Amino acid sequence: MEHTLVAVFDNRGDAVQAQDDLLGSGYARQDVRLSDGDTDRSAYRSDEDDGASFGSSIKHFFTDLFGGERSEHARMYAEALDRGHYVLTVTAASEHEVERAADIVERHSPIDIDEHAGQWQGAMQGGEAMRAQAMSQQSTPGASQGGMSGGSAQGSAMGASQQRADGGTAIPVIQEELKVGKREVQRGGVRIYQRIVETPVTDSIGLREEHVNVQRRAVDRLVDPADIAAFQENTIELRETAEEAVVEKSARMVEEVIVGKEVTQRQEQIKETLRHTEVDVERLAPDDDAYFRGHWTSNFAREGGSFDDYAPAYRYGGSVAGSEMYRGRAWEEIEPGLRRDWEARNPGSTWERMKAAIRHGWERMTS
Repeated sequence: MEHTLVAVFDNRGDAVQAQDDLLGSGYARQDVRLSDGDTDRSAYRSDEDDGASFGSSIKHFFTDLFGGERSEHARMYAEALDRGHYVLTVTAASEHEVERAADIVERHSPIDIDEHAGQWQGAMQGGEAMRAQAMSQQSTPGASQGGMSGGSAQGSAMGASQQRADGGTAIPVIQEELKVGKREVQRGGVRIYQRIVETPVTDSIGLREEHVNVQRRAVDRLVDPADIAAFQENTIELRETAEEAVVEKSARMVEEVIVGKEVTQRQEQIKETLRHTEVDVERLAPDDDAYFRGHWTSNFAREGGSFDDYAPAYRYGGSVAGSEMYRGRAWEEIEPGLRRDWEARNPGSTWERMKAAIRHGWERMTS
């Protein structure tokens, strides 16, 4: 059974890098597909029919994938393409391969499609209202007066759509979460060979042998009557015997090789960097620029430099006053953190020189 992973990216560079990493990790090129959004696709259209046919093919792809044109997911990903995003799809034969592809794609920061879908829905409602009003203008006599009232109606329709969607402007605060999982990998092992080895050996054993010894002696005496019976033909045989070595071999077990696996557990510390967005609220007053310019003239002008050198410090002090991280805390408590943040954001600007301007901007917003 085939499994498909779909990821959406804001820019082509991240999408192409994710595609290259997938191909480098062993995924086949025909299983990894990158679909460009309308922004890039328009550069390659020869006419409107070509663009329509390309969009139609992508639409059919998502329809087949999610099962019907009315599928919410099919409309959501088609809308992502229409808005110039880049959709990367990976087809794999197993769920394990899809999860591995998801780990690779996640390194390149794809967008949260569900979160963006809510924002797109509000914009689509406003766009539909604008199109309905424009069609009404074309069918209504008195084009000049109708155009004026139409503009007002469009603004009202868009404002009402925004109000219904979220009651105001929504600024998403995004934070990455660390998910640590496990997968089984090959870490080597052993291969055992059994072979026969021949080793020459020597041993000794005592063997007995018989040898017949025949001797002739000269005798000169009368035959004893008892020996007359031996005076006839006769044959006497004496056989020699001997021992020879007999070799037998028997197999004995002298050692056992036990093959098994021992499982151990260990704790591994995972170190990763998580990103999140912060929203700093800076309260603005109509005369801020003039006020800070006057303060600079009175306190820092004689030290050299220009107001433009100190303006970022005034604005930074005002912005941190509205930050959730520093709100309601004393200056002495937040100064070390502000110093590190300022020097990280402005490597060429020293804290000691800008400290007074930053504090004045902070005090103006907190007093």
